[in-house]
Amino acid sequence: MSFVRRALFAVALALLAAPAALAQSAPIEIQWWHAMTGVNGELVNKMADEFNQSQKQYKVVPVYKGGYADVMQAAIAAFRAGDPPAIVQIFEVGTATMMAAKGAVKPVYRLMADAGEKFDPKAYLPAVTAYFSTADGKMLSLPFNTSTAILYYNKDAFTKAGLDPSKPPKTWPELFADAKKIRAAGYPCGFTSSWISWIQIEQFSAWHNLPIGTKANGMDGTDTVFEFNNPTVVRHIQNLAEAEKDKTFDYGGRTTEPDQKFVSGECGMTLNSSAYYGLAKAGAKFPFGLGELPYYPDVKGAPQNSIIGGASLWVMSGKTAKEYKGVAEFLSFLSTTPQQVRWHETTGYLPITKAAYEATRASGFYEKNPGLDLPIIQMTGKPPTENSRGLRFGNFLQIRDIIAEELEGAFSGKETAQQALDHAVRRGNVLLRQFEAASK
Repeated sequence: MSFVRRALFAVALALLAAPAALAQSAPIEIQWWHAMTGVNGELVNKMADEFNQSQKQYKVVPVYKGGYADVMQAAIAAFRAGDPPAIVQIFEVGTATMMAAKGAVKPVYRLMADAGEKFDPKAYLPAVTAYFSTADGKMLSLPFNTSTAILYYNKDAFTKAGLDPSKPPKTWPELFADAKKIRAAGYPCGFTSSWISWIQIEQFSAWHNLPIGTKANGMDGTDTVFEFNNPTVVRHIQNLAEAEKDKTFDYGGRTTEPDQKFVSGECGMTLNSSAYYGLAKAGAKFPFGLGELPYYPDVKGAPQNSIIGGASLWVMSGKTAKEYKGVAEFLSFLSTTPQQVRWHETTGYLPITKAAYEATRASGFYEKNPGLDLPIIQMTGKPPTENSRGLRFGNFLQIRDIIAEELEGAFSGKETAQQALDHAVRRGNVLLRQFEAASK
């Protein structure tokens, strides 16, 4: 073979081999389905981009799939179809469902061990990890956007109403009184509340050391029954219903619908997730402050501790060892102190590691941004009780809708608070029994 022919032959072989070489060097794609929007969604994309730029073996692709319920339903459908994402963000009320989904998930503690990734559950905040772990401390999913509920108040509204803008109300009687003054000052609404079941039933109960259900709110077994129709909760819901009549309290919807009522200046106060901070900061045209959840001072032991909300990252089954190695490395990346500090400071979600919390505190961030440490103080100020460890109820997504529907009946005057809560407990228990039967 002549020199020219040999050269041409070598070039042809190189061209034929090029696609295969390119295919071999292409990074392994890792789908991450989530429910983050706005500032939070932008940061999710940025974190994924930074991980992708830090190495060449893997490419994390964040995919917004709608609200929390939408993400969960999409993940279940994808699993049944045999093509689930590698990582899916599931809100805290879906924890029991994910734990019961045999064969659908790969527990995080096992993922990290199989991938040879350094992993110490003790590095994470105990108040956070307990919610997503087995009774013996094995972490099933990685806490990610963890939050709790706090109070937001419009300082301009306080000033106009003759209130001290540096002193948010500490108790429910104080809050109702301040809200009436805000209404008298010309504001359409004294206060509102997003996530009505989470804040006014679930957080309220934990904060007052009251059971939502038996068996440590379902944490100790699926054979739990609801008991949030107790006198303290009934009194509180009746107070909200009375305040609704003159818009001292203004019910705006079951989840995030009331968010705009605060940032628009319509309501002088709101009870919302700590993760609402980034959205409030971006949308409010007035100075606002933060406060702890209010409590009834005549309830013995109150306040206790608040419980977590938000979501965690679950790893789905059926992926290759190489994909799981990439997932493990990405979860480690998300847990690093710089990433957690930025996530916490930007969004208002809690830092999930002890190191990130200490780094944030040492930097003077809380002195410059008063109140952003309140979620951590609320959750860790007292050792949790059986009533304040968290909750783990099956079918709770549907049950939250039942609770909201019954509360709407009380707020509209169609039924008393006692009737509404009795109905919610009875209807909710039916779904608990269905979940218990399906889990056996």
